[in-house]
Amino acid sequence: MERKEGIVVGAAVALILYTLSLGLFGPTVLAALSNRTITNAGSVKTIGVGVYWDQALTNPVSSINWGSIEPGSNVNKTVYIRNEGNAPATLSMATSNWNPSGASSYMTLNWNYGGQTLAVNEVRQVIFTLAVSSSVTGVTSFSFDITIAANG
Repeated sequence: MERKEGIVVGAAVALILYTLSLGLFGPTVLAALSNRTITNAGSVKTIGVGVYWDQALTNPVSSINWGSIEPGSNVNKTVYIRNEGNAPATLSMATSNWNPSGASSYMTLNWNYGGQTLAVNEVRQVIFTLAVSSSVTGVTSFSFDITIAANG
């Protein structure tokens, strides 16, 4: 009977130690597993337009630093785009030169520009949204180019 009591006491002590270790170390381990950030900076190329950080058009955008991004999240960046051509135009946007190339499978860049025609020198506020999949793997940093063009 004493042997069974010893086993029960030993199991109870082991269970208590296990529970305490989960309480103490569990949050740290979970945070380390779920807290994956991805860093980036990318260049902005333009054709017939100017892209600026401010509405006064004094601070041109040559690159966008998306900062540290958590998987499953979105990051917004607001810019001001001016038609610097000599005719009314619509805008197009494309991404290229993803590094690593597989990053484009987990990330999507969208904007809220709706296809309106911009007159010469007209300025439009545009919000870029970079969405990162919650299932991203193998990407700890990335870069890509954005090309914005005036068509018309």
